[in-house]
Amino acid sequence: MNAPESLVLDLVEWVALKPKPMEVVLDAWRTSCPRLPVWEDAVDYGYLTRTYVEGKGVTVSVSEDGIKFLRSHGREAAAA
Repeated sequence: MNAPESLVLDLVEWVALKPKPMEVVLDAWRTSCPRLPVWEDAVDYGYLTRTYVEGKGVTVSVSEDGIKFLRSHGREAAAA
């Protein structure tokens, strides 16, 4: 994992509270710092999923692997 694990946990936990539009997630979590790819790591490790919803665009939610990741670190998986 390239980004600090605690930041990936924070992102996945934040999305677990309620699925969010992709634009909102990217505005909040995308970084231009090549040493801090929080969004990219969360997606690469399969913790987040992207789903197209007609009329709403792309929605980001937590995957089963993301829920397991949260729970294995004692974090809440509210949307699960």
